Amino acid sequence: MRRPARAPVWGGIVRSDYWDQPAFETIRPRRLVTPLVFNSPHSGRVYPERFLAMTRLDHLSIRQSEDAWVDELFARAPHLGAPMLRAHFPRAYLDVNREPWELDPTMFVEPLSERFNTTSPRVAAGLGTLARVVAENKPIYRDRLTLDDARMRIEGIYHPYHAALQKLLSEAIGAFGIALLIDCHSMPRITRSNDKAAPDIVLGDRYGTTCAPGLVDLAETIFASAGLKVARNRPYAGGFATRTYGRPQHGVHALQIEISRHLYMNEVTLARNDGFDAIRALVERLIFALIGLDLVSLVGSTPALTEEAAE
Repeated sequence: MRRPARAPVWGGIVRSDYWDQPAFETIRPRRLVTPLVFNSPHSGRVYPERFLAMTRLDHLSIRQSEDAWVDELFARAPHLGAPMLRAHFPRAYLDVNREPWELDPTMFVEPLSERFNTTSPRVAAGLGTLARVVAENKPIYRDRLTLDDARMRIEGIYHPYHAALQKLLSEAIGAFGIALLIDCHSMPRITRSNDKAAPDIVLGDRYGTTCAPGLVDLAETIFASAGLKVARNRPYAGGFATRTYGRPQHGVHALQIEISRHLYMNEVTLARNDGFDAIRALVERLIFALIGLDLVSLVGSTPALTEEAAE
């Protein structure tokens, strides 16, 4: 029986078992012109059939953890000379911006040994490598999982994903002497009861430890010049990727960018709104500005990334 050329769409998501599609992809430029590497780990919307059968949530609720459309906001990067790694699998299925074995013991039939990180604040919030909940604390699964479920996702997707990201960073180091990881995310609209304006953009550099200050300053200037409120590190200082790969002393800088979803989409339906094109153009302006910098002169160059530094 022939498979259809395109995967069926159900409530805005793609059901993957009808379609041979990789879990993620590296989009390379025709010519590498910059040490920039873009990563979109949470914008995937290809949902495995087996996973959909395991969830108690409807088609819209299961998508509430997605950084919907972020990959499209940054899609010009490869056309401008920078590679981009993007997930097709959804965050509700697997979160590669966590430690590899950051798991909630209440989710599994078998007991978890001490080698698993079961006590992190992220696990306590239900947002480990395999999430227990989506937004608004809605439980994902009907029943408990097996460790084989976790191994299949972590060994089959998580580790290859990070190997691909490390390869891109190593290639940038080899070509330019430095690398700059831009970790691309979106965030729910932040509301505050006091008079202080809530941020539209949050830039995360782990409180100045993962990225040269001049690069963060440039990103802030670009977004602020468009009239957006920009915050640094609060409430998002940078996740696993920023913390792990951002090692300026080894030539790798990492900056996490969080864009408030209300700026470019309807947060309930996830449909793009009238602001989408303007935010995409603003992101393109940022990419142009970063590419135009003499990054080596700004932050200095470093010998090739060592295996120890990459871990």
